[in-house]
Amino acid sequence: MRFCTYARHGEERAGLVLDGRVYGIGADVRLLDLLGDDGERLGDACERARRDPAEELAWDDVALRAPIPVPPSIRDFLAFESHLRNARGDVDRDWYELPIFYFSNPQGVIGPHDDVAIAPGSVEWDYELEFAAVVGMAGSDLRPDEADRHIAGYTVMCDFSARDHQRREMRLGLGPAKGKDSATSLGPVLVTPDELAPYGSGQAFALDMAVEVNGTRTGGGSLADIYWSFGEMLAYASRGTTVVPGDVIGSGTVGTGCVLEHRRLGHDVPWLAPGDEVRLSIDHVGTLRHRIVAGRDPVPLRSGL
Repeated sequence: MRFCTYARHGEERAGLVLDGRVYGIGADVRLLDLLGDDGERLGDACERARRDPAEELAWDDVALRAPIPVPPSIRDFLAFESHLRNARGDVDRDWYELPIFYFSNPQGVIGPHDDVAIAPGSVEWDYELEFAAVVGMAGSDLRPDEADRHIAGYTVMCDFSARDHQRREMRLGLGPAKGKDSATSLGPVLVTPDELAPYGSGQAFALDMAVEVNGTRTGGGSLADIYWSFGEMLAYASRGTTVVPGDVIGSGTVGTGCVLEHRRLGHDVPWLAPGDEVRLSIDHVGTLRHRIVAGRDPVPLRSGL
């Protein structure tokens, strides 16, 4: 099953995506409202939308939003060894024992086709191609072998990053903060795990991940190269706390899935600039399409700062 969130008459509505059409589930139904169990609500909504849709629209005619427009939380992991090696040159041994993550900003979530404004004051604006899971059932202190059952589905994620801001913040021992929270795109759909099960490989799925900037492929790789499984990441996220329906678990960037890596490898790849068109795709899941636009000037904190 494939579900989306779309804008209609000033509301955000959930829809079933099937054969190039969107079948509305109900004017007052959000995708988040269909989570909270082992998938029974999503299954019932699918059958209801097939049998008696609230409305039927062409896929190309809907104004898509992120599947979960404001997630309860976003945990973004660093699960691809190749990304870490390319970006930093070495890997701390603790990385093989701890599936590390940071919390991103739910208010920074944007839709799969929205324009993306450069973070205020940044001149090193970057894309980061990721795969993400959306939590379907709440849980605490989960085991990896049971955590997979708490995943409602998967989507494409782009963690846009102001590398200049991030570098300064993290030198001070905290962050990333303003280096990360201006824009995170999700979409175009939420794909249930059964749809991707035939592609299972390694710790995830054998799905090609690709980035194009202005029509030229600039990077990507296979999701199957991930080191930490989503069961392991979700189990770690739930340790000593509770994950809830709608929480987003990002994989971290696939190898060569960002400008920073290319520049650290000595490649002459420019940072994103106004007018650039970015496409981030994962096989059998979908594509994010974004136009980069100029950002606002930063509001000074003190005179001269």
